[in-house]
Amino acid sequence: MNDSMSSGGEDLSMLRGLRVIDFTRVLAGPYCTQILGDLGAEVIKIEEPGRGDEVRNIPPFYPGGESHYFLSLNRNKRSVVVDLKTSEGRQFVLELIRHADVVVENFRPGVLDRLGLSLNDLQTVKPDIILCSISGYGTEGAMSTAPAFDLVIQARSGAMSVNGDGDRPPTKLGLPVGDLGGGMWATIAILAALQRRPSVSHAQHIDISLLDGLIALQGYLNQIALLTGDPPARLGSDHHNVVPYGRFRAKDGYLVIAILISPFWSRFCDAIGKPELANDVRFETNVARKENREELQSIINEILAGRTRSEWGRIFAESDVPCGPVLNVVEALNQDVVATRGLIRSIEHPTAGTLSVVGSPIHVDGMSLSREISPPPLLGEHTRAAALELAGLTTSQTDDLVRRGVISEYQSPLGDAEVVQGEGVSK
Repeated sequence: MNDSMSSGGEDLSMLRGLRVIDFTRVLAGPYCTQILGDLGAEVIKIEEPGRGDEVRNIPPFYPGGESHYFLSLNRNKRSVVVDLKTSEGRQFVLELIRHADVVVENFRPGVLDRLGLSLNDLQTVKPDIILCSISGYGTEGAMSTAPAFDLVIQARSGAMSVNGDGDRPPTKLGLPVGDLGGGMWATIAILAALQRRPSVSHAQHIDISLLDGLIALQGYLNQIALLTGDPPARLGSDHHNVVPYGRFRAKDGYLVIAILISPFWSRFCDAIGKPELANDVRFETNVARKENREELQSIINEILAGRTRSEWGRIFAESDVPCGPVLNVVEALNQDVVATRGLIRSIEHPTAGTLSVVGSPIHVDGMSLSREISPPPLLGEHTRAAALELAGLTTSQTDDLVRRGVISEYQSPLGDAEVVQGEGVSK
């Protein structure tokens, strides 16, 4: 794996030396393993012959045929193509696992067992392996094998029920938060298991349910339901218990105001030129403002409609009032603060050319983990290196497995069977 060295020479690869065998595809699992790769782990992504990760086929595509979806979730990884339905393919990946620390998978529960890669199988070659399984509803129970995608998890978790305006139907969150949350919970659990590993003498199995994960992210909304027995209502962009805290219309678009604690209320009233509102009995306390939400928000909307978002931005900044414009994704990516943080990086991809990508949001000792990024791999780009350097095969043995389709190398979309020789794997 590439050395993740900062321009100053300091190594930011905090998980250097950790090897992850990645059986994941689509979103939740790849998001988890991408975070581990960003942190310096060597991630070897096992893909299906012919098609690879399903999201390689989701448009739009970059020149060379690479999917935007795949590129967004698979940097800092190696691609190894293996037919897991063959006994030789199974033996091949078990040999890779012998030299690994963590295995991550998001098949439906039971699939890994049927492939002959159960936890018992894994620990025969690696006694202290950490296996992380990510699924919709967990590895046990009546729903364990039910199909689950982010939309279904958002619906079942209650997240959809609180999203959208009150007079409109429940609405999916724009972000695939069920999948993203599951990937983050999996990463946290893996790091905890690594910390625990020296004190246990057995393999560890992490069981992450996307439904559990998204419900856990609902925080105080869960507590409202547990306390009152009533489901929290849909309030659009408003807060259930804090007012004003939500979306308001300015002259040229929307902005948000977040008056979460008392000191900001008087500052806000001064900033909008209505200092008398701070001591108005209808609005003096948050409890009063919540009771008179509609009346207060009508007053605020009328005032804010008189200026643009940028004008209010300057006024509220001077008054230290929490606010921000509602930006679209292009505007958000082009903010000065995003450029200052170095979040958008430029990388060279072997077929797509120069790409702008969003890197890791993690900074350590004043430096970004995104200083060095290896591009998302081509399908099968690192199969041969893994065969020779980890599985211990000879060149002739590797050629034989390729010929018989047990393992596969990258094939040029032009059909000339050109093989791209990817960088090797760490020994």
